[in-house]
Amino acid sequence: MEEHAVVTCFLRHGTEVLVVRRSEAVGSYRGQWGGISGFTEGRPDEAARWEIDEEAGLLDAVEEVRSADPVPVEDDQRGTRWLVHPYLFDCNSTDVTLNEELADHEWVQPPEILRRETVPKLWEAYTAVAPSVESVRSDTEHGSAYISLRALEVLRDGAAVAAEGGEGDYDTLAALARDLRDARPSMGAVSNRINRVMATAEATPESVLEAATEACERAVDADAEAAETAARRLGERVLTLSRSGTVLDALREVAPEAVYVAESRPAREGVGVAEQLAEAGIDATLFVDAAVADVIDREDVETVLFGADAVLADGTVVNKVGSHPAALAADAADADCYAVCSRDKIVSGTALDREPGPAAAVYDGDADVAVLNPTFEGVPSDLVDGVVTEDGVLSTDGVAAVAEEHAELADWNG
Repeated sequence: MEEHAVVTCFLRHGTEVLVVRRSEAVGSYRGQWGGISGFTEGRPDEAARWEIDEEAGLLDAVEEVRSADPVPVEDDQRGTRWLVHPYLFDCNSTDVTLNEELADHEWVQPPEILRRETVPKLWEAYTAVAPSVESVRSDTEHGSAYISLRALEVLRDGAAVAAEGGEGDYDTLAALARDLRDARPSMGAVSNRINRVMATAEATPESVLEAATEACERAVDADAEAAETAARRLGERVLTLSRSGTVLDALREVAPEAVYVAESRPAREGVGVAEQLAEAGIDATLFVDAAVADVIDREDVETVLFGADAVLADGTVVNKVGSHPAALAADAADADCYAVCSRDKIVSGTALDREPGPAAAVYDGDADVAVLNPTFEGVPSDLVDGVVTEDGVLSTDGVAAVAEEHAELADWNG
């Protein structure tokens, strides 16, 4: 049996992935659906990027999320053993330019793969790089808007397998939902979005699949609408910190005169934000966290805008450490200060989970030094001019009302 190594790339936009139908011009699996794929001669990373450019014209729009060990596929009819190297990329564009090897394309929720005539083991290749409870738990680079989408994808995909007669039933999915909520207890959007699926679905895998799919679509729209609302509140000189996809979308839409980005130690995710703003043609300046008050004052910052990993019922905004000093400095300089997020990030309680990070990220020397590395902190509601959501700017009373709604969603778990 001949053996060939190939790459299969899944391009994800929001919670959908790109599937392509192979044309009559290819030598195998004509008319069947697959990912962006092609042969590799020992350098699958390079081959993946080459195929994305050649087959879809989207190389400039993608960012690699993860790859996985090859998935073996034995095709006895063809006498071929394929070693499929799977890749997952986030893609910020849906403008596909197909080459002659592909006849059609669609952006679909991944469970659609299970319903189509596909190249062998396409679903197995996808699940090798798809989000998991562990990837939700360990993601320290993204904000809760992004991570909560990934949590919904995990529940959606698990429900899809159960609904197709694979492993799992409703009780298995309920346990998965609890694991996802527990993976990021400080991120209100994860709990609220998972709770909404389970509270509105009937006790069947098919119903959970339908509710989770709808939740994926609704969450993408909510984050985009929150960004649009925030964009209308921005001045020409803006300061931000950490990494929030919703903040990035708002800044890209408005393209302010200048944006100042705190590097956000210890993970320094602000560096990537500054780079993305610069790539979008926005004047971005990166600065050390401790200089936040000086930057706001000296650079005449008009608006401080940051995301929210959660908003407590009393209006306290929970976000990356550094948010509270930025809000204090904005108040002292008479600059506007807003938190932007979907309403799903509003939680029913008032307890703050600081979710400590690893001590070695701050100090890994031999001295007997104690380390504090809290990931999150609370920003009191009186330092924030409003919480910007898809439903507009919420006051403290508005936040409390939404928190009460979300408390009711958690009742599905008894």
